[in-house]
Amino acid sequence: MSVWNWLALGGAAVVALAVVAEARRRALSGPRGRRFFRHPTAMPGTFVLAFFVTIAVAAPAVAPYPPYYQIDVVHPDQPPSVRFPLGTDPLSRDVWSRLAYGARISLGIGTLAMVVAVTLGAAVGAVAGYFRGSVDAALMRVVDVALAMPRIFVLLMAVALWEHLPLWVLVLLIGLTGWFGTSRLVRAEVLSLREREFVSAARALGARSGHIIFRHVLPNAAAPIIVSAALGIGNVMLLEAGLSFLGMGVPSPAPSWGNMIADGLPKMAVAPWSATFPGLAISLVVMALNAIGDALRDALDPRRETA
Repeated sequence: MSVWNWLALGGAAVVALAVVAEARRRALSGPRGRRFFRHPTAMPGTFVLAFFVTIAVAAPAVAPYPPYYQIDVVHPDQPPSVRFPLGTDPLSRDVWSRLAYGARISLGIGTLAMVVAVTLGAAVGAVAGYFRGSVDAALMRVVDVALAMPRIFVLLMAVALWEHLPLWVLVLLIGLTGWFGTSRLVRAEVLSLREREFVSAARALGARSGHIIFRHVLPNAAAPIIVSAALGIGNVMLLEAGLSFLGMGVPSPAPSWGNMIADGLPKMAVAPWSATFPGLAISLVVMALNAIGDALRDALDPRRETA
């Protein structure tokens, strides 16, 4: 690992600190922002997430080798050192380089799949809560049936039936099987919002139902949607890691934190770093997202508006 790579890594940490400081400065101007940063896990969670996002964006600068490059096939499983900060794996690839590039795939899949899930869940929940009656009953029965089916089982069936699954299809599958809980949260919020005065005023002015839902109701139901998205990204990352670990997600040699653990598992007794560091990365990011989700839940709680 060259001096430039070490400097780039230090720069990534400085950027993450600057992002947290700027976010805190801007947030302290409002009551919700103050409540968010008063939460004990908000700042460390934001820093960890900002650091890994920066690493993912700056992977070519912080990684000394391409993620597929086999450095010395005669001497694999080299321990952590100055040249290889996290060691090399059983195929003699630099673990740190694969970890940095793998952040792009793992974080990208988690974010994009959650965008699909939240968008679909918010739309279904808003329609069900606004129209109520038979529309609500039909949509919620679909949600009940979907929630009764184990999500991992559905994904395993889909992946097993589709050989060489493209990455974008994997993202869609994860997103399309993860919107059911969000739809229930949004429906509960919309059931309350549809009786408010601003909705009645919009109806009296002749606004159509679609306009009322997407311009008036959903923006006021943003709090549970944001919290659900923050918590859901971590769950999606764990799900993708599990599928990749089983060889049914992101195919090797593409670097995903899940398949990195699978690659290092056979040598766990003699070279634990190959599987330990990607596992630690997943744990840190998921804990950071859960910490941010908890802080957002407190910050956006309407019962604390006077705090």
